[in-house]
Amino acid sequence: MPEVIEVAERAEPSLDPEPGLVPVHDPTELAGPGTADRPGSEGDEIGTAAQRPPAEQRPTGLARSSAVMAVGTVFSRVTGFMRTAVIGAALGTALLGDAYQAAEMIPYTVYELLLGGMLASVFVPFLVRRRKIDTDGGAATEQRLVTAVLLALVVFTIVGVLAAPWLISLYAGGYTGRQRDVTILLTRLLLLQIFFIGMSGLAGTMLNIRSRFGAPMWAPVANNLITMAAALMFLWIAGTGRTAETVTDAQLTLMGLGSAFGTVIQGVILAWTLRRAGFRWRPRLDLRGAGFGEAVRTAGWMMLYVVVVQIGVLVTANVATRAGDRAAQDAGHQVEGSGLAVYKFALVVFQLPYAVIAVSVITALLPRMSAHVADGRRDLVRADFSRGLRLASTLLVPLSLGLLVFGVPGAVLVFAHGSTSFDGARRIGILLMVFALMVIPFTFHQLLMRVFYALGDTRTPGLIAIPAGVVQSVTAFVLLAFVSARQVVVGLPLAYGLFYVVGGLCAAVVLRRRLGGMDARRILRTLLVLHIAAIPGVVFAAAVVFGFGHMHEERLSAVLALTIGGLGGGLLYVVFARFMKIPELGYFFDLARARLRR
Repeated sequence: MPEVIEVAERAEPSLDPEPGLVPVHDPTELAGPGTADRPGSEGDEIGTAAQRPPAEQRPTGLARSSAVMAVGTVFSRVTGFMRTAVIGAALGTALLGDAYQAAEMIPYTVYELLLGGMLASVFVPFLVRRRKIDTDGGAATEQRLVTAVLLALVVFTIVGVLAAPWLISLYAGGYTGRQRDVTILLTRLLLLQIFFIGMSGLAGTMLNIRSRFGAPMWAPVANNLITMAAALMFLWIAGTGRTAETVTDAQLTLMGLGSAFGTVIQGVILAWTLRRAGFRWRPRLDLRGAGFGEAVRTAGWMMLYVVVVQIGVLVTANVATRAGDRAAQDAGHQVEGSGLAVYKFALVVFQLPYAVIAVSVITALLPRMSAHVADGRRDLVRADFSRGLRLASTLLVPLSLGLLVFGVPGAVLVFAHGSTSFDGARRIGILLMVFALMVIPFTFHQLLMRVFYALGDTRTPGLIAIPAGVVQSVTAFVLLAFVSARQVVVGLPLAYGLFYVVGGLCAAVVLRRRLGGMDARRILRTLLVLHIAAIPGVVFAAAVVFGFGHMHEERLSAVLALTIGGLGGGLLYVVFARFMKIPELGYFFDLARARLRR
């Protein structure tokens, strides 16, 4: 992606310089919130591993580090996708699957609230700065930070395990009886991960500042594989169709400890890699004068953003679990696809395009925009944002429309195995179709946030998150109050997406004033022509899905629909986009031709 951006920059004429852009705060002292707005084990980075290379590594090593992170992200996401499918096969999409998803969400949320946000947003640039100004190269500061974080993680883990019943009351307040007992047991087992999630984040942070990007991107692959093995073992021992009433505590322990062990191995891999990079931990508790207090105060507004996002996660989890429980009570038996499990499964698939494409764009753009801010060039910041969004949309528009068309057959093909029935898989596909509408708004919001971080402004994103979070939470509660329990979860992707729609619109209004415009006309024109170019492919793909949908063998129907519809629709998109001479697609072809000539 950095090379495509450079191709586009050369092809697009530069405008008259517009100086006068003043950063709110030194952007080198801040970073983004990491994966706070993509909570859970499916995050494609650990902490801030993929946000931006440290200053001494830019720009000569940017392309190489971006490539390493992009490839690692793809493998991490692919294995994370497989992990999700295997967990679905083992636990299904009814109340037992809901219980596991609620339990798995809690340790990651606790970590983000208590430590992850600060680690991602502050401590990478803080450590980079101390390595430059301290006479010992920041070694003492690193020892103090590691000691403080590890001690805090021990406390957080112990308190979290003891507080499991109260946490379940927050995230799954409607659960009672055996359903609540199952969720509490899984939560206690999975809360053991907090220490190792934090250790992974800390080690990833320190590897980042040493320009070691491979391990933080590849270690989650080991985690995913181990969790998959645990889920397959559970499926082999317990069999399919287990419910909260029929599953045993021993079987739950196997699943919970197996999942936690994956996180342990991930943390150990990163700690070992950090040791090989030359770091040797020597406990130090003399924290006074280390500068941590100033760093934490700097993170105040960023932590507001993280807290608002996590409140949205809490509300979504509570609404989904209550809806799933209510649907089962209304039906008088186990009901698939009405609770948190189908929502989380669909969310993982929805985030794939962003993780593979937009993260690469962000990694390439953030150091460029930070450099333009330092030069006071608002025209170049505006141009980079516009260019990045248009290039990402060239790939994301057809992918989002593909999710819309192929959501149901794709979900059937991937998820209709083991304890997940065809009906449960179809429900995941329906949610995917709703999530598909949010791919572009989600990416738009994420890129806008990175403009603020390049400006050194964390206050505005924190304040913007408040109305966006209110809209998300109110929408979720309205769904729970006025929509049938079976259909509540179908509307939750809209509530999720509204956070990014409202936040993105507010951010665009603020940045338009600061940057003297947002190149909105060219962005909207590009989005419009990309969607027009995709229409023939969408029509063809929808016709193929409809045609094969009448077959009796549903899995074979899904394979044929995805293969023929995907290839044909994708080819039609490329042909019509080239015919319409959409320049953004041409940049990708120009880069491909340049590589073939080498």
